[in-house]
Amino acid sequence: MMTKSMKRHFRHMLIGTSLGVMLATAPAFADVVKIGLLAPLTGPAAADGQEFQRGAQMAIDEANSAGGVDGHTFELVVGDVKDQSAANVTSAVERLLGDQDVHFMLTGYASLTNFEIDNMAEAEMPYMLAATSQQTKDIIAPDPAKYACCWSLTPSFDAYNTDVTVFVEKLAAEGKITLPTKKVAIISSDNAYSKTISEGMKKTFKEKGWTITVDELVPFGEVTDWRSILAKVREDVPDVVINTDYLPGNSASFLNQFLEQPTKSLVFLQYAPSVPEFVELTKEKSNGVIYNLLGGALTTPKNPRADEVAGKFKAKYGVESGTYGVGLYEMVNVYFDALKKAGDPSDHAAIMKALSETDKQVAEGRLKFDPATHLAMQGDDYIPITFFQIWDGKRALISPAKYATGEFQSQPWMK
Repeated sequence: MMTKSMKRHFRHMLIGTSLGVMLATAPAFADVVKIGLLAPLTGPAAADGQEFQRGAQMAIDEANSAGGVDGHTFELVVGDVKDQSAANVTSAVERLLGDQDVHFMLTGYASLTNFEIDNMAEAEMPYMLAATSQQTKDIIAPDPAKYACCWSLTPSFDAYNTDVTVFVEKLAAEGKITLPTKKVAIISSDNAYSKTISEGMKKTFKEKGWTITVDELVPFGEVTDWRSILAKVREDVPDVVINTDYLPGNSASFLNQFLEQPTKSLVFLQYAPSVPEFVELTKEKSNGVIYNLLGGALTTPKNPRADEVAGKFKAKYGVESGTYGVGLYEMVNVYFDALKKAGDPSDHAAIMKALSETDKQVAEGRLKFDPATHLAMQGDDYIPITFFQIWDGKRALISPAKYATGEFQSQPWMK
């Protein structure tokens, strides 16, 4: 029985045979390999979706301008997952998988639960993704061999669950902040990414002896009014305020409304401040905000690749890249490396094996995959968790010390 990869290969052989006479007299041409991208081009996460597309397209344009890879040139085809609902993601996945010329697919995030990994495994489609790595791990770890298709640029989210507490307590130990009450307010959005992280944070804070004064979960989607939650924050002022809603518009409105009557609390916002749109919406009010990233660009003199890719992105598009412009660019290049090893884009099994053997320096650090989970390996010698602070629209890497380009400064409202 033929696998889908074999059928694709056989189809190409038939096409090649039928065109044999014409090719004998016609000029040689390079075949065009389609790369499928799942992206939220419309809906509340459209800013990220646009970055997905720009980063992937930049890598493709570079490869095509250089003559392609082993005679192959590339075309990006995009499936809009819109609001990331199961129906919209399924529709986009099926459309791209139905195109016989698509030989690799990728996304920053598509469904948030990553159910599409099963579609990729069934179709024997090489697939790279990022974000929501806990969901990726939960799907793949029970049977890694079944999911030879799929590999994550993002490492385990375990550090998201634990390292904010470690970071805050380290600042206190160094005398940079005080923690008179060891109270924390944690606000989250009802989606797999935000909720998983907030639940992990709550567990860690409790284990470290902290009291959670506010524990709120808002419906997933656009949130414009946070004032009722912020009123609860002000009733029992915590040392730390955390919001794990990843949508930049929501996070920006939360910060703006917090600053209407700020408490002297350290404010940590999950992921959203890494998106350029966040600073556009908050302007100078973003000064002092702290966020962290797993799988974000490791922008430090010790990893010049990050500045190189970010610089090319800004030169091409006229705007700064957030996490995903750089990330998707690197993911496409990981595929190109795999194609150079495998030779034939329709030999999906060989492409998957080559992807699994990746070990290279990328903008995010050293990329090597854990064979047990198919996640990028995490740690200071691989892809570290990085903490950033925004000042004057720029992001300073303040932790880990091994890579830091700046130091923590007291947030304006804490003074």
